[in-house]
Amino acid sequence: MADTKTDTDKGDAKKQAGSGLDALRDELVDFLGAQAEHLVEKTGERLSGLTQQLLDSADNGGGFLTGVGSRVLKGESPLKALVAQKAGDVKDKVVEGAKSLFGKSKGKSDRPKMTNIIEVLDIGQPLRTTYDQWTQYDKFSGFTKGVLSVSQHDEVTSDWKLKVGPSKRGYKAYVQEQIPDQRIVWNSEGPKGTTHGAVTFHELAPTLTRVVLVVEYFPAGFFEKTGNIWRAQGRRLRLDFKHFQRYVSFQDPDEVEGWRGEIRDGEVVRTHEEAVEEEQREEGEEGEEGEEGEGDEEEYEDEYEAEEEDEEAPGEEGDYEGDYEDEEEEDEEDEEER
Repeated sequence: MADTKTDTDKGDAKKQAGSGLDALRDELVDFLGAQAEHLVEKTGERLSGLTQQLLDSADNGGGFLTGVGSRVLKGESPLKALVAQKAGDVKDKVVEGAKSLFGKSKGKSDRPKMTNIIEVLDIGQPLRTTYDQWTQYDKFSGFTKGVLSVSQHDEVTSDWKLKVGPSKRGYKAYVQEQIPDQRIVWNSEGPKGTTHGAVTFHELAPTLTRVVLVVEYFPAGFFEKTGNIWRAQGRRLRLDFKHFQRYVSFQDPDEVEGWRGEIRDGEVVRTHEEAVEEEQREEGEEGEEGEEGEGDEEEYEDEYEAEEEDEEAPGEEGDYEGDYEDEEEEDEEDEEER
C-alpha cells in the first residue's frame, strides 16, 4: 500500500512539473513573439529610413546604391550589404574629419607646406673676400653647428650632411647659377625634403658687403613636418648664417681663395682657371695704362720747365737795361752842351 501511494505522489508531482514547464514555455513564446513584433516594427522604421537614403543616393548619383548593389552581386545578403555600406560611409566621414583636423580638409590645395626664410647681413669685408669665402663649402663644418660635412663631386654637385636638433639628414645640392661676386642659386634634394635657395652679394663700401639669403624649404616626413611647425629648420639656418658673418669678419682678405668660375643653367660656362687668367690679364692692362699715363705727365712737366727757362732769359734782360741807361746819359750830355 505504501509503495502504491508513493508512486501516486510521484505521478502527481510529474504532472504538476509538466504543467509548470508548459506554462513557462507558453509565457516564453508569448514574450519572444512580442519582442519579434517590436523588432519588426523597429526594423521597418530603419528600412524606411534606409529606403529614403537609397532614394536620395539615387538622386545624387547613386554612390551609396552602387556600393550596396556591388556587395549584393558579390554574394552578401541585402541587409548585410546595407549595413556594411553604411559602416563604410561612416568610416570615410571619420577619415575626412581627421584630415581636416590636420589641415587637409576637402577643398584645400594639396600643395606641400613651405617655409620661406629671408635673412640679410652686413659683413665688414671686401666684396671679393666675402664671396670667395662662401664658395669654400668644405670649410662650413668648421664654423657652423648645422653642417656636419660637405663633399663636392664637381663644380655643380655636392653632398651635404646636416643636423637639426636630434635629427640628421643628407641632401644632394645642384648649383643652377653662379656669377662671381654677384649671386649663387641652387636646388637640393633629400629624403627629408627639398630646398631652393639663392644668395646675393652687394658692395656697400670698399670694406663692407651686404649678403642677402633667400631659401624655400619643403619638408617631407612626419618629423620634418612637425619640426616645420616650430620653424626649427629656419632657426638653424639663421644661426649658421650669423656664424658665417662672425667667421668671415676675422679672415685676412689676402689669404682667402675662392672658386671664380661661372655657371649658367646648371653647366659650367667658364672654369676657375679661365676666370683667373682673364682677371690677371685685365689687371695687367690697367697697370700698363697707368704707366703710360705717368710717362705722359713727365714729358709734359719737362716741356713746361723748358718754356719757363726760355721766358726768363736773365742775361738778355740785363743787356736791355744797360742800353737804356746809356741812351739817357747821352741825352743829358747833349742838353748841357746846348
